Amino acid sequence: IHKFPYKPTPDIFSFYIVWLCNNDVQRVDPKSVEKYLSGICHELEDFYDDVRAIRNHRMVRKTLRGCRRLYSKPTKRKSPLSISDLALAVEHYRHRRNHDDLLFLALLLTGWFGLLRLAELCLPDVRKHQNLRKRTRRDSVKWYLQGYGFDLPQHKADPFFEGNKVVIRRHTHFPTNIDPYNPFLDYIKSRDNLFPTHWQLWLRADGSMPTRYWFMDRLKRLYNRQDIAGQSIRSGGATGLAEIGVPIHLIQ
Repeated sequence: IHKFPYKPTPDIFSFYIVWLCNNDVQRVDPKSVEKYLSGICHELEDFYDDVRAIRNHRMVRKTLRGCRRLYSKPTKRKSPLSISDLALAVEHYRHRRNHDDLLFLALLLTGWFGLLRLAELCLPDVRKHQNLRKRTRRDSVKWYLQGYGFDLPQHKADPFFEGNKVVIRRHTHFPTNIDPYNPFLDYIKSRDNLFPTHWQLWLRADGSMPTRYWFMDRLKRLYNRQDIAGQSIRSGGATGLAEIGVPIHLIQ
């Protein structure tokens, strides 16, 4: 379009970055421009041996950094689930004895107090991403004087596949109506009554494991808000611990 030479140079790459980020017709987010440059280097490295060195040139890196500051879109984060949100859920399911209702409430409170990701509680929706080796076993559940716990076999922050033990404590600093112990105990009683021989900890009434879609559908119907998503559970638990004065390094 601009009659520039084909041979890549730091100037050419810099011009290209600015043109993509400041194009009035089809502006590209600076976060995506890095992927564009990687694709270009992949195509050109057979013809120009130094194309990746040019890509990492100081001028190119500073141009990309400047465009991030000027043209990046603000990150849209979902709101954390607050203590009042948990109290609403507990009140909503207080008198419900349906197994799936007990499962949802136990997942919600366990995830919030255990700072768990939704993927550590539920199966991914896409079948090829479902890995049963990452699912928690029923026989790993342990009961303590002040809480309960279970083994998390694998998760994305566990590069050596060592697993972690999740312990959910009964915090006296939080209102007693959101204590996760009794909802988890109610679910376990229902689960063991329906599926005494199954190995999975989290099971729906039909014997299947809860998926992300199943959980999110119930979460959206419960709160009917656009600013709440799966990550609201983990961030809500971290926020709640920070509010009662737990040191940051312990939350991490």
